Amino acid sequence: MKELFSNFYDLIMNTIAALGVYGPILGCLLIVLESIFPPLPLFVFITMNFIAFGKVIGFIISWICTCIGCLIAYILVKKFLRNFVLRKIRNIDLLTKCLHYIENLSITKITVILSIPFTPAFMMNIAAGVSNMSIKKFLPAILISKILLVYFWGIVGTGLVESFKNPSSLITVGIMLLIAYITSFLIKKIFKLD
Repeated sequence: MKELFSNFYDLIMNTIAALGVYGPILGCLLIVLESIFPPLPLFVFITMNFIAFGKVIGFIISWICTCIGCLIAYILVKKFLRNFVLRKIRNIDLLTKCLHYIENLSITKITVILSIPFTPAFMMNIAAGVSNMSIKKFLPAILISKILLVYFWGIVGTGLVESFKNPSSLITVGIMLLIAYITSFLIKKIFKLD
């Protein structure tokens, strides 16, 4: 079993090495696109950057790309979809109340919500773009929250890849994921986001 994990680890590392400089560039583009198209797995691309560039440079690149992606999504929604969405939901009380709630959130609350690994950031980008939330409130929240998010997924991702070489490190990854899940659950309850 340990040999199977070791072979899988070698496959991942060889794939990243074979892609050369194009692997991290592709990873950066995919990180930006993930903020617009949420089915893409953000933690995989962050992990690629952490492995390819190291934890410091990989973190910086992933953080910048994630922030750019969120900002692009916010601007696209604000410029092109906001009026259409507002026309469609103006008679739906629950959605208009949600928008008012979101636009009245403080920068601190937005930052905390966006820094939780299991929060659908894509939905927050859309909600911020549709609501009257200003870029002066949205941008600092994104810049701060993505520091924690990128670091978390980078450490979990590299820990997961390392676990293929050393399966005992899966315990650390499992504990980190459990703590993140419990924290996100508690914050959702505190902010009444259910």
